[in-house]
Amino acid sequence: MALSSMTGFARVEGSHGAVRWHWELRSVNGKSLDLRFRLPPGMEDLEAQLRERCGKALARGNVSISLSLQRDQGDAVLTINEAALEAVLHAVQLLKRRLPEAVPPSLDGILAHKGVLELREPVEDEEARAALSAALAASFDKALKALIGMRKAEGTAIGSVLEGQLAAIAVAADAAERHPARTAEAIRDRLAAQVAALLEAAPALDPQRLHQEAVLLATRADIREELDRLAAHVAAARKLLADGGPVGRKLDFLAQEFNREANTLCSKSNDVALTAIGLELKSVIDQMREQIQNLE
Repeated sequence: MALSSMTGFARVEGSHGAVRWHWELRSVNGKSLDLRFRLPPGMEDLEAQLRERCGKALARGNVSISLSLQRDQGDAVLTINEAALEAVLHAVQLLKRRLPEAVPPSLDGILAHKGVLELREPVEDEEARAALSAALAASFDKALKALIGMRKAEGTAIGSVLEGQLAAIAVAADAAERHPARTAEAIRDRLAAQVAALLEAAPALDPQRLHQEAVLLATRADIREELDRLAAHVAAARKLLADGGPVGRKLDFLAQEFNREANTLCSKSNDVALTAIGLELKSVIDQMREQIQNLE
């Protein structure tokens, strides 16, 4: 399966008979799948169908879905509102009695009164409504497919960036592995030199006790365990990228583990060069986490 980001956009136009429309789908990052519909009134049944389709196709993201719908006026029927016409005629008769010398209103004037003439859409039967609903759903499927395509294209690009960042982490970990300052012997030698300096400054200190503490500190300063875990995390992250699909949450958890190991490496290091490697690891891991936040 391909990787997918959570950001994307799609717009699809369609028509059926006298009805024209366009769908717009916008997707941004989200902790879960949040669907927000803006549909014309009376389309509750259609929304239920579309929610189900989105739930099967998308795993995460805040998705806004809007439908703009227009009907051609050609099929509309011009009708007379009898109640409104009667009210206007009644008012005309009343004015005629009170103002007998006034010029009577023309037919155009009566018909121009608001509400007398109405442009009504033709009444659709159940079959026509079902056909329109099916056409809208098919058009929505095209928009959803386009949105998924854009999310996958961006997901592929993010995957390439993450592969590069994992390679950088592996290179930094290898540099720490091969650095002469990380060996137990080197650590003990440095601590022994520090102990000798302390004994010279304070001869009353117990040399044997100081050497025992130095050996213990040397053991604690070993970063072998952190390097092994970093290698395991790199392998796990690469497998997730290769498997694809909605792996954003798993990668985010791994990124936290990466950061934990880098922090421990820095805290254990008593060498400037190793500390620099640890800080470089933290920088790459932070960049990686930012990219992972965009993945589904």
